[in-house]
Amino acid sequence: MGSDAALHMLADLLWNALIISAPLLAVTLAVGLLISVIQVVTQVQEQSLTFIPKLIAAVVVLVVCGPWMLKRLIGFSANLIANIPAYF
Repeated sequence: MGSDAALHMLADLLWNALIISAPLLAVTLAVGLLISVIQVVTQVQEQSLTFIPKLIAAVVVLVVCGPWMLKRLIGFSANLIANIPAYF
């Protein structure tokens, strides 16, 4: 396996990791930002107030996007395993 193939595999891995994790990260970031704004406006500084909504939002995103995430991960893994003979 040459360095070109290894770099291509690494690029595919990082790209897939970014795409798979993006919905979860974006939603938790948006919820955290919204709760932070509400905390600043109301001057309520409670730690659990930020944790619980983000946890609920993350669970909802995983339920909604979980099958798509799993399908993409399985597709990437199957493609990687199927191409093992081509790398050597």
